[in-house]
Amino acid sequence: MNAKRKLFGTDGIRGPANVHPMTGEVAMALGRALTHVARKKGGRKSPRIVIGKDTRVSGYMLETAIASGICSMGGEVMLVGPLPTPGISFITSSMRADAGVVISASHNPYNDNGIKLFWSDGFKLPDDVELELEKIILKNAGWNGHTPVGDAIGKAVRIDDALGRYIVELKHTFPKDQTLEGIKMVVDCANGAAYKAAPAVFEELGASLTSIGTTPNGSNINDNCGALHPEKAAIKVLELGAHVGITLDGDADRLILIDEKGQVVDGDAVMALCASHMIKEKTLNKKTVVTTVMSNLGLDKAIRKLGGHVVRTAVGDRYVVEEMRKNNFNLGGEQSGHLIFSDHSTTGDGILAALQILAIMVKEKKPLSELAEGIMKRIPQCLLSFRVAKRVPIAECPKTMKAIQKVEKILGDNGRVFVRYSGTEAKARVLVEGPVQDDIDNYAEEIKQTLVKELKN
Repeated sequence: MNAKRKLFGTDGIRGPANVHPMTGEVAMALGRALTHVARKKGGRKSPRIVIGKDTRVSGYMLETAIASGICSMGGEVMLVGPLPTPGISFITSSMRADAGVVISASHNPYNDNGIKLFWSDGFKLPDDVELELEKIILKNAGWNGHTPVGDAIGKAVRIDDALGRYIVELKHTFPKDQTLEGIKMVVDCANGAAYKAAPAVFEELGASLTSIGTTPNGSNINDNCGALHPEKAAIKVLELGAHVGITLDGDADRLILIDEKGQVVDGDAVMALCASHMIKEKTLNKKTVVTTVMSNLGLDKAIRKLGGHVVRTAVGDRYVVEEMRKNNFNLGGEQSGHLIFSDHSTTGDGILAALQILAIMVKEKKPLSELAEGIMKRIPQCLLSFRVAKRVPIAECPKTMKAIQKVEKILGDNGRVFVRYSGTEAKARVLVEGPVQDDIDNYAEEIKQTLVKELKN
C-alpha cells in the first residue's frame, strides 16, 4: 500500500460515519472527483456510475451525498440499494457502467462506514488512481473546476432488478448437473448486504435452509453474528443437525464455514481444500494459490505437498487480486475469508465461495469435516488485534522492534513475527507463529504490551 495516501486505506476510505473523512462533504467531493476521472478515462460525456450499499443507517447519508456529487458533474447515477460488494462489482461491469461505488465498512461495527470503488471492468481501483482522486478532493487540483448547468446536470435512476441479476449470476457458477437438494444448511447473513441474496441463491438451488442474521435495522450489522461471530451459526448447525453453516460478513465479500460437527473452517482451510480439488481436476492455473502474509504457514506446506505453490502479497484482498491478474492465477484469498475465484468473479465473494465448496461436497459425496480433515496442518498461531490511539511506524518504535527481534531470534526458522496496523480500523495486529501455542501466546502478548506502552509516550 502506498504510504502517501491520506484518505484511502487497504480497502477504500473507512472510519466513523459523520466524522472526517466519512462525512457528507468528503463523499460529495469524491463523487465529483470520480466522475471527472471516469470521464477522462472512459471518454463518455456523462459517466454512468453505480452506487450500492450495505444496511448501515449512515448509508442513506453517504449515498445521497455521493449521488449529488456525481450529478453535479454531469454524471448518471444508477442506484441498486443494499447489495453485496461483489454484486455491485458485477452490476458495474454487466451494466457497462464507468465505475461502481460501494458504501460499506465490511466487517466493522455499524457506526463505521466506508467507500470502495470499482472500475468498469469490476476490479478495484489501483493505488495511482486513488492518489489522483485524493489530489482532487484534498487539494482541489488536477481538474479545471468546471461544472455543468442546465440540462447538462446529471440524474439518478434506480436499477430495480439488480438483486435478481446478481442471484442469477451466482447460480451460474454452480455446476448445472448438480443440486443442493438434500443439503440442510444454516446461513448467517450478519444482518448485512446479503440478507436477501444469500437465502435466495441457496434455496433456488434446492437447499433446505435456515437463515439467521436477515433482519437488518441499520445498527445490528455484524453485531454478534456473521463471519465475525461464527459461533452463533455453529450452535444452530448442531441444534438442527445441519450439513454445513455459511457465515458472511456485513458486505458478504468474506466467508467462514462451519462443518456438520460445529467446527470452524476458515479461509486458509477453504483455499487448501479448493486447491486440492482444482489440482486434481487440472483447473488450478500454474498450480498456484495467492494469499497474504497473514495466512498460516501450514497453508504453504499443504499446497507444496499437493505439488503446488503459494505466492504471498501485502494484506488486502485487492493486492491478492492484482497478483492474480498479473500472473493469470485463478485462486486466491485471505485467512479472514476473502476468497477470489477469478474464473467467476473480479473480487472476493462469500456466496460464490460457498457454492464452490458445496459443489465439491456434492460431487465427492462427503461431509465438510471429512473433506477438510488433514487438508492442512496448522502451525500454532496467535493473532492479537487491539485498538491504538495513534499510529507511529513500527520501525520507529525502538522498544517494540527490540521485542520483535527478541522473539524472532528465539523462533529462528521455526516461526515468524508480523506486526502491522489495520488498514480499515484504528487497530494494530500482532501475529506470531511457532511450534508451541503457549509460548507464542506469551510472545504475542509481550509484543502487544510493549507497543501499547510505547504508543502512549
